[in-house]
Amino acid sequence: MRISLRAVGACALVALSLTACSSTKTPASSSTQPAATLTIWADDQRSAALKPFAEAFGKANHVDVQVQAVSKDLQTVYVTAAQSGKGPDIVVGAHDWIGNLVQNGTIDPIQLSEQQKAGFADVAVKAVTFNGQVYGVPYAIENLALIRNTDLAPAAPGTIEDLVAAGKALKDAGKVSTVMSLQVGQNGDAYHVYPLFASAGGYLFGTKANGDYDPADLGVGKPASIEAFKKIAALGEKGAGALTRSVNSDNAIPTFTGGKAPFLISGPWAVADIKKAGLHYDITPVPPFAGGKPAQPFVGVQAFYVASKGKSKALAGEFITNYLTKPDLQVALYQANPRPPALTAALDQVKGSDPDLEKWLSAGKGGAVLPAIPAMAAVWDPFGKAESAIVGGADPAATLTGAAKTISDAIAK
Repeated sequence: MRISLRAVGACALVALSLTACSSTKTPASSSTQPAATLTIWADDQRSAALKPFAEAFGKANHVDVQVQAVSKDLQTVYVTAAQSGKGPDIVVGAHDWIGNLVQNGTIDPIQLSEQQKAGFADVAVKAVTFNGQVYGVPYAIENLALIRNTDLAPAAPGTIEDLVAAGKALKDAGKVSTVMSLQVGQNGDAYHVYPLFASAGGYLFGTKANGDYDPADLGVGKPASIEAFKKIAALGEKGAGALTRSVNSDNAIPTFTGGKAPFLISGPWAVADIKKAGLHYDITPVPPFAGGKPAQPFVGVQAFYVASKGKSKALAGEFITNYLTKPDLQVALYQANPRPPALTAALDQVKGSDPDLEKWLSAGKGGAVLPAIPAMAAVWDPFGKAESAIVGGADPAATLTGAAKTISDAIAK
């Protein structure tokens, strides 16, 4: 899931005091010490999955491999530490970090053979390619979909209008209290509303001839995007009531798992809680507006990156280009946090035991790769706050035009 950037400077002390970390070290022989050290930073779940593989790599290469867990704000902690020369050799994170990491000089491009690249899903390779260079080895793919409680909604709605009608009928019958659960909150959420925004004709950035996002072509505030938000406003608190600021990142999934909403728009991270609640569910693509464009979700990719100031760059390159491009580690990462593996051979190994995987991939087919350009950092907050205001009843044209100016001014700086 997208992780919001916070002020980098505020994380400096965290980076320098990173002491409570997990680590895996290869035991030194009685006569010699490991020839080198390889340090990997990841979040809690991924660091646990990495440990046995890091240990095996360390033993095979006579390397002391340290896997360190950073629980919060991994991207900002990493940038601060890397710029001061105190970061790891490898960092694990989302592909939309790439623009920021490259801009700050904290990761290096990597070399994958054509055969290696062919082993990954096309969208995964596209996501980790920035300015024509590959910057990471992908291992998981994620996107939003419509998850429905099949006891309440046995059939998948064909359009957003069908979804709202079904949800309102259930609410009128007293079976649910919320038409659908899509997180908005007081600050909005550009990531979660994007499929509806795209279906209604809105866009964030245009694209160049080579398919890369063009920061000079900002769609926010353009007539098509304003019209898109008029449709979203019609779903809001002064319209159909399907979108409401009372549903936020904290309660969106619990609202669904608690049986209060028949529909949830979320990602693979919601499934564990849904299964724990014992709900019967199904996963299908987010439905479009009637007569609209497809409801494109953002497609995100998780990846491994080589730190530009790491002390063991050759080993880091070896680990991610020759070790991570094989199925075993990617399968272990899937088992730690079930999302479709980016490596086709790994996906083939696990999809037979998890029917949801193909459904997630189907829901993401034709999705928009989450922009990794630095200009995207200027979009999240103003766009989200505009969404929240419009859902609450604010004028779409004036609100989105104001957000567009804030974004444009930030990009220009």
